[in-house]
Amino acid sequence: MRGRFITFEGGEGTGKSTHSTLLAERLTAAGIGVIRTREPGGSPGAEVIRHVLLSGVAEPLGVEAEALLFAAARGDHVRNTIEPALVEGVWVICDRFIDSTRVYQGALGHLDPRFIRALERVTVGELKPDLTFILDVPAEVGLARAKKRRGERVADRFEAESRAFHEALRDAYRRLAAEEPERCVAIDATQSKPEVAERIWKVVVERLDSAQVPGLPAGAVS
Repeated sequence: MRGRFITFEGGEGTGKSTHSTLLAERLTAAGIGVIRTREPGGSPGAEVIRHVLLSGVAEPLGVEAEALLFAAARGDHVRNTIEPALVEGVWVICDRFIDSTRVYQGALGHLDPRFIRALERVTVGELKPDLTFILDVPAEVGLARAKKRRGERVADRFEAESRAFHEALRDAYRRLAAEEPERCVAIDATQSKPEVAERIWKVVVERLDSAQVPGLPAGAVS
């Protein structure tokens, strides 16, 4: 059986990495093979492009060039990491995917949606996440978390954007969740880590149930 593909989206400091890790651990404990990955990155070629993007070197080239670099990284990631794992029946949990481009370069960068869709056709084809969690916190909360996480390190290309940018980012993700409820689930990530993790697990069990997924226990929400 083909593996399932779950993505985590949201602004900076919303807990995507934390909760993708916790979900992977819980799936593994349930006997399901799983890998965690991220974007930009997740494959050797994509990790090189990640450094270029997050360093801000590509920013002067404009939003179109950034979108093309994200697309190049995503294409390599899909071919070398995501698709091979899914074919083998392994579940893939990814920190960011196509929705990040739709929101950051599309909604906020004002790129033509037709350009975004063309990039998706080339890089991911028919591949779409089975389930996308959009972690939601107020912009000031996410920025404070991101600052605490990075310590003395310099903010990356996107963390360094203005407060207004991050507020618009949150609004764009909320619209996305409302527009695609069959795939996207918005999660209030201001709650405690255990509460958020339990809510995520409940959704996974409800939407990707054991009748279709061997190894995922029926009624597995504690």
